[in-house]
Amino acid sequence: MSIIGVGIDVAEIERFAASLERTPALAQRLFIESELLLPSGERRGVASLAARFAAKEALAKALGAPAGLLWTDAEVYVEDSGQPRLRVSGTVGGGGGEKGGGGGGLVFFVH
Repeated sequence: MSIIGVGIDVAEIERFAASLERTPALAQRLFIESELLLPSGERRGVASLAARFAAKEALAKALGAPAGLLWTDAEVYVEDSGQPRLRVSGTVGGGGGEKGGGGGGLVFFVH
């Protein structure tokens, strides 16, 4: 895998929680259904969602924040090994500007 960009972001959990509470439809604009749920089917906690949003923000920075980027075109998922990864498509994958190119990326969470 070649490196096409590096991005970093930090999400303040309380601020992210307030945004989700203030704008109920925000979660559906930022995440696909599988990102909102734990493997058990329970709703994912706000700290986990904030970390996933920070990963998407970091990806946008790494790509130079392409115009028209849809947050749902970048999916944070966990491999069977437990390693978090990014899967990109649409506006982020093929149409993500010069640095786009499909595939995915490595993710590191700290919270």
